[in-house]
This record gives sequence, structure tokens and C-alpha cells, in this order.
Amino acid sequence: MIHVSATPVLALRGISKRFGAVQALTDVELEIHPHEVVALVGDNGAGKSTLVKAIAGVGPADEGTLEWEGSPAEINRPHDAQDLGIATVYQDLALCDNLDVVGNLFLGNELRARGILDEVEMERRARELLATLSIRIPSVRIPVASLSGGQRQTVAIARSLLGEPKVVILDEPTAALGVEQTAQVLDLVERLRERGLGVLLISHNMAEVREVCDRVAVLRLGRNNGTFQVSETSQEQIVSAITGATDNVVTRREARTPEVDQ
Repeated sequence: MIHVSATPVLALRGISKRFGAVQALTDVELEIHPHEVVALVGDNGAGKSTLVKAIAGVGPADEGTLEWEGSPAEINRPHDAQDLGIATVYQDLALCDNLDVVGNLFLGNELRARGILDEVEMERRARELLATLSIRIPSVRIPVASLSGGQRQTVAIARSLLGEPKVVILDEPTAALGVEQTAQVLDLVERLRERGLGVLLISHNMAEVREVCDRVAVLRLGRNNGTFQVSETSQEQIVSAITGATDNVVTRREARTPEVDQ
């Protein structure tokens, strides 16, 4: 059994974010430990994307603090998150179809020897990285456009690991994938946990969440609405927290007290 550290690698304390008159996040708390996969779930508009952007430095929080390995830290821009050790893989992947796998893995971080691209070393490192993650690609020299959706997703995740992050955020990594391709990505998520990383998985698929995640953090209307141990919680409990099953139109109407005529 993998030991989960008592000190979270990443902790959010009282994170709030406002867009004009709209309060997108209010006092959100979240912890991610090494060797742990945490699902971030919630209905549309719950604040998941806003929270991810706050962690990634794309849209810094207005209030609250962030702790990295137990010490205060600041993330005001994407570079700050990367320097700490946070890698984010967005849903659009941002891969270049015309480049091969090696070119995509090292895009923007190309290796050079005597002023020219060191294609041999980049290919060696690409093969080594994919092998350690058990990622099966026909060739690291074929264009990414010829890969399946699942293979493209695994390449995007592998690219995020080149900087040796300690936390990886995956934004709906299986949203557009078939059954077999989804299985490949979930296998990779489990391997990231085995390597000691903390993984934040944003997903709408409860079956996938229960398959690979250790804990589930629920956001509802920009606030925490429960954190659950997957092994101890039913799917119905999690769905109830997402939907606010006890907070709906019917219960609100029933709870109203009629106004007394004066």
C-alpha cells in the first residue's frame, strides 16, 4: 500500500475569486498529497475551471493563501506555477499536428548541442520517458495528427512531465475518448500516482472518478460542498453533493413561510 504524506504538496486555504459582480469562488479549501489522485467535480458553473486557473496562475485568486509543501507560496502567473512544480494539461491539449511526437514533447524546450537541435538526444529522452510511463506509440517520429485521441492525450501528459513536476492537473482528460482510449489514459493516471505525484483530475464521469481517484472534492456554486474518500462513499452521496439534492426548487418552495397580511 502506498503511503500518503501527512503534509500536502499543495494546499489552498480560503481561495476566493470575483469577476465584477459575480462571486466565482468563495473560501475554497483543497489539499493534494503526493501519491494521491484527487477528483475535482461539480456541475457546470460550479467554479472548477476558475479554481484550476487560480492554481495554474492563469487567473490568480483575489483572496486566500496557497501552501507548497507546507510553506506559503504565491502564484501570480503561469511561470510561478511551473517553477513550483505544477503542470497543467488542458482539455484542448495544445499539440501541433504537423510535428512528430518528439517535436511536441520538446516544443519550446528544445535541446541543443553546439547551437543546433540535438535530435538524437531528444529522441532518446522521448523514448525513455514514454517507456517509463508504459505509453505505447507506434513511433516517436510519426506526426501527432496520425495518433488516436488516447495516444494524443498521453503525449500531452508526458510532455507535462519533462519539467519533473510534483503536481499534475488534468482537465477532463477523457472527455472525447472512446472506451479503450479512456482506459489508456486512466492507466497513465495511476502510473503518475505510483511515481509519487499528486494528481488533480477534473471530470464529470463518476465511474472514472471511482476507478482511479482516492478522494473527491465537490464544488457547488463556487463553494466547497464536501470532500469524500472514494472507498468509503457511495456514488449517490457524491452526486447528491454535486447537485445539491436537498437544495432544489421544491424544497425551497416548501421551506418558504407565507407572508402574513397586515
